[in-house]
Amino acid sequence: MSDHRLALSDKTTKKSIPRREDRCGIDVPGPFGLVIFGASGDLTKRKLIPSLYHLYQDNIIQKNFFILGVSRAEMSTDRFRDLMYRAVKEAFPKEVGRSSWKEFVLKLHYAVFDSAATGSGRSPLEEKLLPLEKKYRTGENRIFYLALPPAGSEGIIHHLGQAGLSREGRSYTRIVIEKPFGRDLDSARKLNTLLRDSFQESQIYRIDHYLAKEPVQNILMFRFANSIFEPLWNSRYIDHIQITSAETLGVEHRAGYYEKSGVLRDMFQNHMFQLLAVTAMEPPEAFEAERVRDEKGKVLRSIRPFPLDRLEESIVLGQYGRGKAEGKTVAGYREEEGISKRSTTPTFAAMKVWVDNWRWRGVPFYLRSGKRLSGRKIEISIHFKPVPYMMFSSRMDGLIEPNTLVFRIQPEEGINLNFQTKLPGSKICLESVPMNFSYGKDVLLDAYEWVLLDCMHGDPMLFVREDAVEQAWSLLTPLIEKLESTTEPGRFPNYAAGSSGPEEAARWIEKDGRTWRPL
Repeated sequence: MSDHRLALSDKTTKKSIPRREDRCGIDVPGPFGLVIFGASGDLTKRKLIPSLYHLYQDNIIQKNFFILGVSRAEMSTDRFRDLMYRAVKEAFPKEVGRSSWKEFVLKLHYAVFDSAATGSGRSPLEEKLLPLEKKYRTGENRIFYLALPPAGSEGIIHHLGQAGLSREGRSYTRIVIEKPFGRDLDSARKLNTLLRDSFQESQIYRIDHYLAKEPVQNILMFRFANSIFEPLWNSRYIDHIQITSAETLGVEHRAGYYEKSGVLRDMFQNHMFQLLAVTAMEPPEAFEAERVRDEKGKVLRSIRPFPLDRLEESIVLGQYGRGKAEGKTVAGYREEEGISKRSTTPTFAAMKVWVDNWRWRGVPFYLRSGKRLSGRKIEISIHFKPVPYMMFSSRMDGLIEPNTLVFRIQPEEGINLNFQTKLPGSKICLESVPMNFSYGKDVLLDAYEWVLLDCMHGDPMLFVREDAVEQAWSLLTPLIEKLESTTEPGRFPNYAAGSSGPEEAARWIEKDGRTWRPL
């Protein structure tokens, strides 16, 4: 598939356009100290430290910073540095330069800390943190990153408030909370209340790394900077929208978490609803964080509640069984270590959502997400209505495929626009042609690098606000409770690993006269 780009041939015109790297530089943040709670965990090793090292290696963060890893595990700083070196080496096997790593590794420190065991006076955390701030001259700018599940975060949030570490003066203090943000509406509200006891909303950064993926950020630019698309972005021209997040992997090492969560809590409350909100939002008054988050919140408040007495109209659930993935026979979900043999935890869901406002009334949003599927893909596809009058109908067999606009979020980030054109050498013969924009090597930062950098800058646009979290849970909690009370063990598994999901999901969308895009 070719990459269509405009070529500038006129020398005068070419000189008048500044180079992209000159127009779109990345600002370097000021000094900071980053404290990572859960530093011995998988997220720190897989995402956080490799992302921070990549930013440092590319000179996107400056010299005055430190990273303090904190957890309950007994470990020396040297041992922590060694583990992080292995993690970075695995993530960037060709990029761990000797000089850059020797500089970066000196920024890494470790402290053993258990919030449940703190007493009066300074805690071990403060004893370690305050000297590091003086040594690295960070101006007491602090970022606390909770790379922990919600249950493990509560004691730390309380301690930070009690110790006065959440207060801001001339310096800033920010706290980053990983998803899932609670497991239902009540627990999300409880966590928000706990945070508000110690932090202002402007200090709280609830992370959803999907929002930081380059094609997702590009949706707003694409819509609102191109006058040929925004007038078509409504129910008059759009038939339906599909949002897909498919994985080929199974539950892997997350069995303990996933068995209590399932696909609805793990994917829909945050990632899937946030992608829907970005796609469906109205143009904000200005490209500012709060204005953008206001408009996303309005979309969530416009979603029609699910009909609990007719859920078969709105959702299809699945759980993978034994099958083949990437040529290998793999276990079913109930055969994975740590999973109940009679588990009713869904690993797949397809959902139909209605946004009841003037722009989207009558346009269904089809959301699907699952594990152990035949392909790995995250995309948003806009399916336009077929042409209302077909002058070629008497000369052609079958219907003409409607136009489709696809935002490819992962892998091969980019945008596709499919349109009809005459097949050369024919009188009346049409074919669907894709016009493709591919980011290729232009993706400078991955999602975690973006969210870390934006937190250092104090830009909350890519983070989720309190009202959005609670609104999403208010929609999903009644649905989840109803499903958990009615799903029987005999219903699962209902799709083979390596397939496209339950057959019921295909029949369900076909009842509406539509089909899923292939994985």
